[in-house]
Amino acid sequence: MDPMPTGGTHESAPHISPRSPHAMPACAGCVPLVLLACSALLRPGTARAVPSFAQQTGQPCATCHVGAFGPQLTPFGRAFKIGGYTMAGGTGPGSRLPLAAMLQTSFTHTGRAQPEPPEPRTGRNNNAVLDQISLFYAGRITDWSGAFVQGTYDGIARSLALDNTDIRPFTTVISLGDTDLRVGTTVNNGPTVQDPYNSIAWGYPFFSSSLAPTPAAKTLLGGGNMIGNAVGVTAYGWYGEHLYAEFGGYGTYGPSLLRATGTTYGPGSTVNLAPYARLAYEWDWNGQAAHIGGMLLHASFNPTTGSYSTDGSAGHDSYTDWALDAGYQFIGTGEHIVSAYGIFIGESQDLAGATAAGTSSQPHNTLSQVNANLTYYYRNTYGLTVGWQTIWGKANPALYAPAPVSGSANGKPNSNAFILEADWVPFGKADSWGAPWVNMKLGVQYTLYTHFNGGTRNYDGSGRKAADNNTVFAFAWLAF
Repeated sequence: MDPMPTGGTHESAPHISPRSPHAMPACAGCVPLVLLACSALLRPGTARAVPSFAQQTGQPCATCHVGAFGPQLTPFGRAFKIGGYTMAGGTGPGSRLPLAAMLQTSFTHTGRAQPEPPEPRTGRNNNAVLDQISLFYAGRITDWSGAFVQGTYDGIARSLALDNTDIRPFTTVISLGDTDLRVGTTVNNGPTVQDPYNSIAWGYPFFSSSLAPTPAAKTLLGGGNMIGNAVGVTAYGWYGEHLYAEFGGYGTYGPSLLRATGTTYGPGSTVNLAPYARLAYEWDWNGQAAHIGGMLLHASFNPTTGSYSTDGSAGHDSYTDWALDAGYQFIGTGEHIVSAYGIFIGESQDLAGATAAGTSSQPHNTLSQVNANLTYYYRNTYGLTVGWQTIWGKANPALYAPAPVSGSANGKPNSNAFILEADWVPFGKADSWGAPWVNMKLGVQYTLYTHFNGGTRNYDGSGRKAADNNTVFAFAWLAF
């Protein structure tokens, strides 16, 4: 969960399907894109909305995004993503140049200073940092293919990496009588990066502190533990712009690629292909939209020792995650906008490898997680979001051991947080100055913990309270 771990139009524009004008086999130029995706990295946390999409479609950012700034997608935005980022409509040289940039900077204050600075070159509290500078290739390649590829300089770690990546090598529309079936493929670097409902990898909070303490327990799916160290290939279909289905599989990078890209394993290296499935049904009516759906992910790993995976001779660790999610949006004429989203994730763990290594107290464990949020925007400019995140599961003293700040005194994973955020987005509308290339969001976020790593007082065994981790996070987020 994150921070309890867990990327353009008229405001009243109608729903438009990004249907390709032709249908033909995948182009030869898609092959390099698939190879590129195999080396892609994703750092979970932040999500993106880029001006190159608006320039390509000829629509302001508010058509695709709630609040005129990502990552909450409107029905138009979901159709654009499912359509493989291929929709055209813009004019001028910029419509054919799918490049954009982003900058994020922030200030973090926690209720109590941490015993040690959270990162090199930072203080124990009250840190102002440059979080990220990113460059994007984001847009259509042909009528049948498109891509979203991000390269990022991490201002805290002072490192470069290939970041969020979702490449659509081929997509087209098949007519089935009076109903269209959109089919396509995606190569991406983490489960739910490609999800059109932006359910987990792009979920709230959309930008959060990298320096504040966060709970130790994370589900495989909801915590993004396979994001950034894995590559997946999936195929999807969208029937009648209502029923969405996607199936595929994921595998983690090998040790050489991990070292080359500067990343590490999450739970470990996959023993075999990890299957992933997604089903959802959406309704759109009178400026409103709603969906209900589910996801399934199963993966077995050779456990890690430090940064490297074992050979699995002592046993494997297996995770089965299933999720149910639902959402509602009122877009109306664009003056008053409301969106609500919720997801439940259940996880069953078989930690035979970790138990043999002594890092788990027992092989069989469970985790459950709920994320929910409600957002209101006035004229896509002034926003207020209230979020709730909670996680609970079976006690495991070895897995959740006592440690200052990050540990659990009673071995329980239970945490609970409320997250309040206020935003100002002055640009991104049809009549905005500098549209679509000038975009900015200024925000203030407050995270309140009522439970942290199994307790409220002395939760870590070193005297720290859950409330000590309450966080004020102020940020500036620019895209151009």
